[in-house]
Formats: sequence, C-alpha cells, structure tokens
Amino acid sequence: MTQDTFTVDEKLAEPKYPRSIPFIIGNEAAERFSFYGMRSILVTFLVAQFFNPTGNAALQTVAEAKANESTHFFVSLAYALPFVGAIAADWFFGKYKIILYVSIIYCIGHLCLALFDTDLTGFRYGLILIAIGAGGIKSCVSANVGDQFDKSNQSLLSKVYGWFYFAINAGSVLSTIAIPYIYAHYGAKWAFGIPGILMAIATAIFFSGRKIYVRVPPSGIKKDNFLFISWYALTHAGKKQPGQSLLDVAKAEYNAEKVDGVKAVWRVMAVFAFVPIFWAMWDQSLSEWVLQSKKLDLNMFGYQLLPEQVQTANPIFLLSFIPIFNYFVYPFFDKIGLKTTPLRRLGAGLVLTAMSFVIIALIQQNIDAGQHPSVWWQILAYMVLSAGETLVSITGLEYAYTQSPKSMKSTMSAIWLLTVAAGNLFDVYVNNSIANHGFFSRFEGASYYWLFAGIMTAFILVYLFVSPRLKERNYVTEDENKVIAETNNL
Repeated sequence: MTQDTFTVDEKLAEPKYPRSIPFIIGNEAAERFSFYGMRSILVTFLVAQFFNPTGNAALQTVAEAKANESTHFFVSLAYALPFVGAIAADWFFGKYKIILYVSIIYCIGHLCLALFDTDLTGFRYGLILIAIGAGGIKSCVSANVGDQFDKSNQSLLSKVYGWFYFAINAGSVLSTIAIPYIYAHYGAKWAFGIPGILMAIATAIFFSGRKIYVRVPPSGIKKDNFLFISWYALTHAGKKQPGQSLLDVAKAEYNAEKVDGVKAVWRVMAVFAFVPIFWAMWDQSLSEWVLQSKKLDLNMFGYQLLPEQVQTANPIFLLSFIPIFNYFVYPFFDKIGLKTTPLRRLGAGLVLTAMSFVIIALIQQNIDAGQHPSVWWQILAYMVLSAGETLVSITGLEYAYTQSPKSMKSTMSAIWLLTVAAGNLFDVYVNNSIANHGFFSRFEGASYYWLFAGIMTAFILVYLFVSPRLKERNYVTEDENKVIAETNNL
C-alpha cells in the first residue's frame, strides 16, 4: 500500500509530457502556416484582383468594404463549423478520424485557390472548402491536446496550451513574412499554392503520430448531452419549482450529474458572451489594419515592408509574450497576492484590445489629414493587441477545457470558437452596410475605429459588473483531487 502511494505521488510530483504532443504541435504549426499564409494576402488580393482591379480611387472605399466583408464571412464560416465537427467527433467518428479526413478537404480547398485566382466564383468555392476543412478540425485539435493528459501530468496542461499557441504563431510568423513576398514577386498561384503544400505536410505529420495518440472513443448519440438536456429544460420550463434553476427541471428525465455538467457549460458561456467583441476587433488586424498599412510610411531600418507583412508583428509579439506571461508576469502577480484568475486575465485582455484600437484610430486621424505616419505606430498597436490576445485567447482555450465535463470537451471548444464566428459576423454586417451605403457608412476613416473602441468600452463596463458574480468549477482540478484522495485511502 505504501509503495503504491509513493509511486502515484511521485508521478504527480514529476509529471512528463505525453509522447504524442510533438506530432500535434507540429501539425498545428504547419496547418496554421497554410491558413494564415493564404489569409495574409486575402483582403488585398480581393481588392486588387476582383473588386477594384483598375485602382479607381472613387471605388476604393466600397471595394475595401466588399473585400473586408468577404474576408470576415470566410473567417466566420471557418469558426462556426467547428460546432458541427465537434458533434461529429463526439457522437460518431472520434477526433482522430475527423481531423484526418477533413484535412483532405482542406487541401482541395487550397488547390482551388491556386487554380481559380482569376475566377471569383471558383475562388469562393475554394474558400468554402477551406472553411469546411479548418472548421471541421479546429475544435477537435485543441480538445485532442487535453485528451493526451491524465491525472499524472494535468499540471502541465496550462504550459502545453501555451506551447500549442506558440506553434500557431510560429507558423503564422513564417507565413506572413514569406507569402506576401511570394505574392509580390511570383504571383497569386504560388502564393496560394504553397500554403496548400504546407496543409498537405500538416496532414502527413498528424498521420505519423497515429499509433501513440490517446483516442477518446465517440459516445454515439446520447440524449444526456448539452443539446438535448438544454432543449428539454427549455420546453418544460413550466415545471420549474421555486428555488430551482431552469436546468434543474431536466433532472426529472436525465442523470443529475449530466445536468450539472450542462449547467457548467452554460456558466462558461456566460463568460464567453463577452468574447465576440474581442474577435470582432482582433480579426480586423488581418484585414482592415492591413489595408491601413498601405497608407503608412513602411520604411523600417532602410527596408521597405510590404503592407501584408506588417501583420507579422502580431505573432512575433505573441511568441515573446507567451513565455513572459507564463513564467514572469503571472507568477509575479500571484506572488504579491493579486491572483491572476482566468476571469481577471480575460478582463485585462479586453482593456488592452480597446487601447490598441485607440492607437489605430489616432493613426487613421493622421492619414485622414493627408499624412503618412510611420509603420512603427501600427506596430505599437499590434504589440498592445498581442498582449490582449495572450490574456484572452490562451486563457479561453484553457478555460473551455477545464470548466467543462469530459464528455463535452470538443463541444465546449467549439462554443469557444463560435465566439470568433459571432465577432466576424458583426464585422460582416458593418462592412456590408458600408458597401451598400447603409447606417455604418457614416463611420468613415478614424470614426470607424473609434466606433469599435467605444463598443469595447461598453462591454468592459458590463464585464466589471458581471464577472465577480460568475461561478466557476474546475473539472480537471476536481478530478485530480479525487485521485489523490482515493490514493491516500489505499
């Protein structure tokens, strides 16, 4: 008994990373290269090739709005479909098969972009296929990271999600430097074709680790899940007793523990309700900000940057901020008694995001006045935005995993990704309005960015009131404590 207890304690004290993690992170780096590579030139390509090929200044505002609308719609679709992929993985096929098979569709989409670079209809079909591919695997990949861990190494989960995000941005750095250069010197076919090759490599890397993955089998269609339980509670709301929550009504039909798990998911969604505005603003750094960079002085240390390359500042800052925040910033605040809880991190990230748009708005005011501000000012905005992303996005990935029951990990990750889709849908609505001379067409130039800074400020004020009242339940910590308690009773 004593020896068994020592062995378990020793494993908990000296956790090891799962052998499958390098394959998953390598796959993610290559896949993100392909995604961000094609996206780095997407908005400028759409303007130059399809919406204003003659460069008519009178058409530029509408052309940019159309390009932004198309770009944000593509991103919204790519981040809405993970919910479908999660259900397919959890109920029918498992994460491994979904990731592998849908990656093939992903590759075909990239091929379409390269083949139909002069045909808007064919090009849009390629974007749809990429959205299906990226969306189908996205929720499964992040949840698959968590599945590789057990009670002996759960303490490493936060750091691995940090390195997982590091891989995303390593791929992004390389692609946003290389692909704009390839586009400028070798044309759209190569610029869209090379990301397709990287997607094929990502698929091969993932397939190489097939023998060592921990695979959580699909559960089949079971009615004791988030969708069915929530629907039952909603349709039987009249049976709610005094003192009960609405979801407690479902305990008459479903397992009480499952209902409590669904309640946990809804608690997480109360937090996630504040995240779409973050993504509505963050995704503009890869579209609206890129178009703004065309009007800046792009000279940096004697080298003339391409407008699409400025966005590389975002992943570069993230690669720096991830270890800085994990190993210095968070421990420092924890040490002085100001614990960096997930809710506090999210709130701080929203504030920094608003500040980045204040900088962008001030830059645009100078552009509107006929000046050409230095690109260094936009790089400053990217730095502030990247710090906000470190606080919001990495925390959100971890929060989605730790705050949801094991049977709903992929679904919870998909709900997190739906916040990205919701934010981009708002951008679609705004840019469609501008393109069609609607309500938002009055927000031209700097006023456009001040609009978003104001909206974020309103969200922050509501968040400051709501967040202290939100309840949390960490399923990972809870399960680990159960294991330790059971071990000590041996």
